[in-house]
Amino acid sequence: MTVYPQFNGFDWDSANRDKNKAKHQVEWWECEEIFFNQPLYLQADASHSHQEPRYYALGKTGKGRRLFIVFTNRRSKIRIISARDMHKKERSIYHEKAQKDSGL
Repeated sequence: MTVYPQFNGFDWDSANRDKNKAKHQVEWWECEEIFFNQPLYLQADASHSHQEPRYYALGKTGKGRRLFIVFTNRRSKIRIISARDMHKKERSIYHEKAQKDSGL
C-alpha cells in the first residue's frame, strides 16, 4: 500500500507528541524510527477515517521496540496521531507477516 508516495518528513502536533510520551512512554523519535526500519506494515484505517484518511503502522524501532502507530498524511508529511506498544495480537500479526515476507 502506498501511503506516502512523496514522503517529506513529519508534521508533529505538540499535544499528540506529549500525549504519547505521558500515556504510553513512546518518544517522538521512536515513532519516526519505525518508518525507516523493516519490516514495516501499513494498513488503511477505514473505520476511523471520517474527517481524513487514517492509517496504522506496525513497525519496530532501532532497538527493536515494536510499536502500533496511527497516522495521517498532511501536505506530504506523516502526522502521528497516536503511538503505543503493540498488543499481543498485533505482535503475532507482525511476526507472522515478517516470517512470510522473509520466506521462512
